[in-house]
Amino acid sequence: MIDLRLLREDPDRVRASQRARGEDVGLVDALLSADEARRSSGSRFDQLRAEQRQLGKLIPKAQGDEKADLLKRAKELADAVKAADAEQHEAAEQARELLLKLGNVIHPETPIGGEEDFVVLEQHGVPRDFAAEGFEPKDHLELGELLGAIDMDRGAKVSGSRFYFLTGIGALLELALVNAAVAQAGAAGFTPMLTPNLVKPAAMAGTGYLGQVDDDVYHLEKDDLYLVGTSEVPLAAYHMDEILDAGRLPLRYAGFSPCYRREAGSYGKDTRGIIRVHQFEKVEMFVFTTPEDAESEHQRLLAWEKQWLSALELPFQVIELASGDLGLSASRKFDCEAWIPSQGKYRELTSTSNTTEFQSRRLNIRLRDSDGTRPLATLNGTLCAVPRTIVAILENHQLADGSVRVPEILRPYLGGREVLEPVRPAAASTAK
Repeated sequence: MIDLRLLREDPDRVRASQRARGEDVGLVDALLSADEARRSSGSRFDQLRAEQRQLGKLIPKAQGDEKADLLKRAKELADAVKAADAEQHEAAEQARELLLKLGNVIHPETPIGGEEDFVVLEQHGVPRDFAAEGFEPKDHLELGELLGAIDMDRGAKVSGSRFYFLTGIGALLELALVNAAVAQAGAAGFTPMLTPNLVKPAAMAGTGYLGQVDDDVYHLEKDDLYLVGTSEVPLAAYHMDEILDAGRLPLRYAGFSPCYRREAGSYGKDTRGIIRVHQFEKVEMFVFTTPEDAESEHQRLLAWEKQWLSALELPFQVIELASGDLGLSASRKFDCEAWIPSQGKYRELTSTSNTTEFQSRRLNIRLRDSDGTRPLATLNGTLCAVPRTIVAILENHQLADGSVRVPEILRPYLGGREVLEPVRPAAASTAK
């Protein structure tokens, strides 16, 4: 949640942010009214309680009619205090409900617009010219089937659409990616973490994954627990309701977990293969730091993502997302998109978001320094979302016979293999 002082002192900035997000600007004025009601009801409660305490000192000293009048007034005050207390709690709850609906204030440099209004910041590597090499590139599913690495049919048979099995070298490739990613994160100072896959509602709400994206999360009603869509959620909640000494910051964690997403609203999109699925594994970077260092930490997270994709020898571009494409918690977000030959376009592989103090306020995480306690900043960054990374590796490093060259960084984790060989022949050769 945002700082209420910012809302009171500069409501136009918050209105502009909501407008840029394509969200309800009226929410700002509703929240201002609710906040005023909360503050005024709180003041009334404090005044009545002060009068009640003062009256409590006078009653023992009074006698006769005076005492009777004071006792009568005491009863009236008790009723008034009770009513004011209820009014105060109701106003505070209403203000909190509205505050939880309000998105983070966007960064001043965030482009304004919708999903298609991103800005390309840089490009790395050059997509291969397969025509010049004399063959038509296969897509990742055809390659995965040739390698005995991906089985979509049995995934659908066992679990339904958008589920899959990674088999043989496919399973080994996932483990190689995870181990290589965790090794890079460890070398950069991240603490490896294996996180819970089920979390309480407070953790989901605290990170901003309830409300705006309710339809995309799996909820176990019987237990009132949620399957996480990213290990960002348990990592963010790891220090919930704690005060961290500023001298310990930054705290950097690299979480590995399965991720579960309904993919609500994606009907008809990426139905072939493993680009958009309901369950996948991911290595996620998460940082707790001071608000003053959040922007530079955001650039460091992006640099680690670029280092990873460069090590995988993938052509990719870095984009900055526009305001209307930001999640509730993000103030600013960068994506790294790898070139996918079969689609002839770049697709998201990693992302990193600066959520400033938004999540820490919701999760009640603070830092302590010489000036006292205050909210800290949190940031997240995907290092390796496994299925899409496998897609990019298979398609960009494929050879004419359906084999796939292994990037050097992964070879130690694949028993020294330099090439992944097909276990079944291609249906037809497209070599010229």
